Amino acid sequence: MVTRKVGKYEVGRTIGEGTFAKVKFAQNTETGESVAMKVMAKSTILKHKMVDQIKREISIMKIVRHPNIVRLHEVLASRTKIYIILDFVTGGELFDKIVHQGRLPENESRRYFQQLIDAVDYCHSKGVYHRDLKPENLLLDAEGNLKISDFGLSALPQQGVGLLHTTCGTPNYVAPEVLSNQGYDGSAADIWSCGVILYVLMAGYLPFDEIDLPMLYKKINAADFSCPPWFSPGAMALIRKILDPNPKSRIRIEGIKNDPWFRKNYVTVRHGEDEVVNLDDVRAVFDDIEDQFVSEQSQHGDRGPLIMNAFEMITLSQGLNLSALFDRRQDYVKRQTRFVSRQPARVITSTVEAVAESMGLKVHSRNYKMRLEGISANKAGQFAVALEVFEVAPSLFMVDVRKASGDTLEYHKFYKTFCSKLEHIIWKPTEGTAKSGMLRPMTC
Repeated sequence: MVTRKVGKYEVGRTIGEGTFAKVKFAQNTETGESVAMKVMAKSTILKHKMVDQIKREISIMKIVRHPNIVRLHEVLASRTKIYIILDFVTGGELFDKIVHQGRLPENESRRYFQQLIDAVDYCHSKGVYHRDLKPENLLLDAEGNLKISDFGLSALPQQGVGLLHTTCGTPNYVAPEVLSNQGYDGSAADIWSCGVILYVLMAGYLPFDEIDLPMLYKKINAADFSCPPWFSPGAMALIRKILDPNPKSRIRIEGIKNDPWFRKNYVTVRHGEDEVVNLDDVRAVFDDIEDQFVSEQSQHGDRGPLIMNAFEMITLSQGLNLSALFDRRQDYVKRQTRFVSRQPARVITSTVEAVAESMGLKVHSRNYKMRLEGISANKAGQFAVALEVFEVAPSLFMVDVRKASGDTLEYHKFYKTFCSKLEHIIWKPTEGTAKSGMLRPMTC
């Protein structure tokens, strides 16, 4: 078993993964508060000469205080890593809601869109642009309110690549002027992405979606899309003003806020006066990136599967009802999918490896953690899945699967196929066991 602490935080499982960082669940041991810990390697930041940019972006994120934006609490550093402590948002991704429910009713879509525009407007007023807005970066809190994650951190450039590629490698939400790889107005580009998001919420699918990348770019550049018949005339008119391929004539935020369709049932978000925010921790981490270390402790036992801590299980199930660990219908934890097996851990990993290879994926495996890699369906970038085996009870293992890179919709399709090929190792208890209140496995 391995337990790990970073300063006052006990670190748990990985709950998200991107190009430059992993996001881990953590608990503040002094207050008991659950947080999300974004972990970035110093070597990557130095290699890509991103110190000043990331310092600026983190400072901005710490200063930005809005009810519809995930809050950044503090920044810590060890000898090799930087840790960004953020709100832990329990409602999962908005994209997962669309995947499971299909398109959302117009009034619900409008409410999310209003919250999105409020948050984007607030940030633009401070000179902050997201540049990677998509449903995967939109989380929901316990009350169902929208929270933008990674505001100002999403658009970190990859080596040799400008700010035109989204984190997950899909350009479907990106404005035409960004795809043209020329200078662009961050405000107009964010507005375009908001328009695509509104379309997806109401339609349940993308306005621009082609497997062939040149054809996709051509459609985006021409704003070649059509609205489904269930869109109201007001929604259709606003979306067409937003998805204007010319950034100069594209509607601005003030125009959106004055639009009759947008204004229906609109309640302006109230947020307090700007707080005085202390940036000493950011300066300490970045002014001398080799100093100001927080203690990082790991205690290793045997190299078997990790045993899940009680606080992780409770948070994972979003309450004391552990059935949510195993029942996908009750579980919208970020981009996460999982199944339960009574097979030995080594049998689970060898079976997963064989199935992944049969699906044409390359497998990297170490200490009951695996990474499956391939090319995305539209050949626009890499598709990768991270997988970890946990022991949740004697002879009962939970296999946690999450998207590491690629399109979320493609990931959900992959997961369904993947589960069907693993059916023989997935535990399905008898009807009587489930009714007796024992733990139920998730259905794939």
